[in-house]
Amino acid sequence: MDSSVSLSTVLHTTKEYVAILKSMGMETVEDLLSYLPRTYEDLSAMHTIASAPLETKVTLRGTVDRLKLVRTRKGKKLVTGIFVDAEGDTAEVIWFNQPHIMRMLTNGDGVVLTGKLVENGYKLQLQSPTFERAGDQPLVHAGRLVPIYQQHERITTKWLREKMVLVRPAIENLRETLPEDVLSEENLLPRRDAVRALHFPEDPAEVERAMERVAFEEMFHLQQRVLTEKQEWQGERQERLKTPMDAALIRTFFRSLNFTPTDSQRIAIFEILRDMESDRPMSRLLEGDVGSGKTLVATAVIANAIRSRGQCALMVPTEVLAKQHVLTIARQLIGLQRFAATADAETSFPLPRVELLTGSVPDVQARSIKQGLIDGTVDLVIGTHALITDDVGFKDLRLVIVDEQHRFGVEHRKRLKEKGNPHFLAMTATPIPRTLALTAYGHHDLSVLLEKPGNRKPISTKVVSPRDRGTVERFIDREIVQGRQVFVICPLIEESQNEEILGVKSVEREVERLQKAFLHRRIAALHGRMTPAEKDALMRQFRDGGSDILVSTSVIEVGIDVPNATIIVIEGAERFGLAQLHQFRGRVGRGDEQSHCFLFTTHPHQAQSPRLKAMEEHRSGFVLAEIDLKLRGPGDLYGFRQSGMPEGQLTRMLSPELVVRARRAAQRVLGMDQAPQSKIS
Repeated sequence: MDSSVSLSTVLHTTKEYVAILKSMGMETVEDLLSYLPRTYEDLSAMHTIASAPLETKVTLRGTVDRLKLVRTRKGKKLVTGIFVDAEGDTAEVIWFNQPHIMRMLTNGDGVVLTGKLVENGYKLQLQSPTFERAGDQPLVHAGRLVPIYQQHERITTKWLREKMVLVRPAIENLRETLPEDVLSEENLLPRRDAVRALHFPEDPAEVERAMERVAFEEMFHLQQRVLTEKQEWQGERQERLKTPMDAALIRTFFRSLNFTPTDSQRIAIFEILRDMESDRPMSRLLEGDVGSGKTLVATAVIANAIRSRGQCALMVPTEVLAKQHVLTIARQLIGLQRFAATADAETSFPLPRVELLTGSVPDVQARSIKQGLIDGTVDLVIGTHALITDDVGFKDLRLVIVDEQHRFGVEHRKRLKEKGNPHFLAMTATPIPRTLALTAYGHHDLSVLLEKPGNRKPISTKVVSPRDRGTVERFIDREIVQGRQVFVICPLIEESQNEEILGVKSVEREVERLQKAFLHRRIAALHGRMTPAEKDALMRQFRDGGSDILVSTSVIEVGIDVPNATIIVIEGAERFGLAQLHQFRGRVGRGDEQSHCFLFTTHPHQAQSPRLKAMEEHRSGFVLAEIDLKLRGPGDLYGFRQSGMPEGQLTRMLSPELVVRARRAAQRVLGMDQAPQSKIS
């Protein structure tokens, strides 16, 4: 059988089922064979009625007799009969609401039944067991390690098993999808052997080897894609991209600060500046925990690029964050320029022109900024993705930095290429386990910030039952009296009837409640339905002390800096992942005062959740991200397309050892240098 033939020509089924298979991504025999089991059930052991344990799923071989259709007083239909096993022992068999059984079985048929044997009064009974005829053909649904497939509302795992038997001959014609040398070096099963073992397994060890082959192949092809992207990005050499590392300037920059950078920051700056000395465009990801100082690293490398007369662009997701970066980075660059002008400085630094370019900038001002970018008088522009629209050009765009990499797509990279294919640095505040970083962001080299600068106090974190709300709110009121401010995060903007029944908090209802609970406090609300200008004005008001409590949905910006905010209350904490809770927690603890995070659960019993208790125990975003990965899988965290891949297979695919093996194999096939990866503890 040809594996490329259409399913509609080989399956004995209806057009409706063929259409459903197509909607599931299966049109050819090869597509069907690529639809792998999500797990297995061991039904290889055959029992007799005498040996079978009660109330446990077992498989029995024998015959059925005295089959009859019975109608109950309430109009329901039952099929009853007697099952006789190989030793002559009997049990009653009964199927509820399955009258079609009478068409499928006749008295005296040999069958294999799978179900629970129960005591019903004085007799043994099998209730609605699955069955198949016992004949010369190998068993499909019992008597072996039985594959369990992800089901559709119409297409069952039993149906899929039967269709796999029909297309089994095509396995021999499946094409190999891994290079022969990779198969040999990695000691992997050939594809046809792996597919056969997964659909028609003979023992668990064979399944294990087949799963390893499939997981390796998925990761190998993924690594090929991301490494090819990296090759394409770095394929074009440009002499103008060479940006010398000015060590004297960086030392001067460090001395201009009122604190000492961490070792992680120094290493990251060195790695980035070393990349920028090349005539190939850099492609690097800077990841760091909340408050680890990514902005300082960005400022240092921007200063080095400006010193070499190159232009820089910093893109961020929102206007609020763009305006904050303008203030922070411009202040540090001006501080560098002033310090460089003193007698103690090792080198000079020009006063840079820093501009903000977003959709709300007036047209006249925007035209002036764009002209400055074209003639080279603007050194650094900070804004949203509007920076790479067609009407924005540069004289010498040397470096682009993107904050929050996951919001930056392939199309944006194409537009950057059109503007000179500059050095590219992505930054993310979401700590990513190294395995995932090599996978999701494998087209980048990695720099990681593991420490936090300064002597910031750890944020006190407490999981709180709703029963203890009064105690917490009295504490919050005392903190407000001391001049502190409070964030409150709610899962919803407004309360629907269903959510009200479930007790889930909304911004609208919580604002009403807090206005009564805190009669003399100023309360503001922020949510995603507000315009950027409205959100900007409200955040500015809160930052300037215009309100005491800010109630928000998860729209609250990563990176927003309000040093006076020392308390964050997260309602319905069980609805968020650990990585997201850690991001929320990072909104406080940015000043010198002790900060607090209260994780309120919707129901009292949820306050004992081990997952939430991890927030009390761990301060490291990397540790919490690893826990989240184990508990929730990568899909929820990092947008992995699972496309039907069994969950266990996905977990296997992301094992550190397999990721490194697949990456090295992909590098060999692509003829790339295999630079050693930096170790992350």
